[in-house]
Amino acid sequence: MSTPRLRTRGGTAPAVLMVIGSCTALQFGAGLAVQLFPEIGAAGVTTLRLGFAAVLLLLVTRPKVRTWTKQQWLAVVAFGLSLAGMNGLFYEAIARIPLGPAVAIEFLGPLGLAAVLSRKLRDFAWIGLALAGVAMLGLDDVGGSLDPVGVAFVLGAGFFWALYILASEHVGSLLDGAGGLAMALVIGTLAIMPFGAPGAVEGLTDTHFFMLALGVGMLSSVIPYGLELSALRLLPKAVFGVLLALEPVIAALAGWLLLDQGFGMVSALAVALVVIAGAGSAITASRSASTITPPEDTPDEVTASVHA
Repeated sequence: MSTPRLRTRGGTAPAVLMVIGSCTALQFGAGLAVQLFPEIGAAGVTTLRLGFAAVLLLLVTRPKVRTWTKQQWLAVVAFGLSLAGMNGLFYEAIARIPLGPAVAIEFLGPLGLAAVLSRKLRDFAWIGLALAGVAMLGLDDVGGSLDPVGVAFVLGAGFFWALYILASEHVGSLLDGAGGLAMALVIGTLAIMPFGAPGAVEGLTDTHFFMLALGVGMLSSVIPYGLELSALRLLPKAVFGVLLALEPVIAALAGWLLLDQGFGMVSALAVALVVIAGAGSAITASRSASTITPPEDTPDEVTASVHA
């Protein structure tokens, strides 16, 4: 059996609110980012978001990079490239398709990874349910059909999200604390910079754009990371995973409130199927893992989400 975490009395309810707050900050940050796209571009916003998060986390963690081995550096580089791909492609996607459907489609990445790793029929059933939901998104009667280029971008983001999960776990097994994540954010910023440098420079030199971009970085990276890190210490991973599955719903709400993106009944049902699939996958994965003792030195800090 896995080693239980210590939990304080009454700690579960605040932790649930932390995860919901994290998902809300993340998706409302994405909604804010969309408003910056016409001014500095999706790649420019991605560069600033990752860059702000990298600077803040470096100041907090101060990783001792001089002591890292070649293996540790390679793991961090892979982690950083997965961050760049996941965030960059997701922002390109939501510049073209509504936020709610984008997050729902992106969930195919981690769900597919869970199915491939487990090789159990029930996990393939969950991704089948999610695929049914994603297929329904093209039938919505509000806003017309989805831009195929945007869909392609978000499928790519889902692929990199799966790589991000694998890379973050690998870094967590090699490095203590969040120093690996801090340097991965630096590498991710450098990787996306050739595409986003002109927009990022404009964002840094214009006070209004700078403040908006800083808000995106805080809402999309810093606040979710802090809230999820705290919640992971109090919640079972199954509960944490189920709560994260609510992200497509919160994304749809953010798109409606911030971007006036319509959401029909068909899309609502489609997103509900994706949420059910995500929650079911988290529960079954937790049950499968309950017979395996996890390494005690694998930090939860690195696996806290800084996803798109």
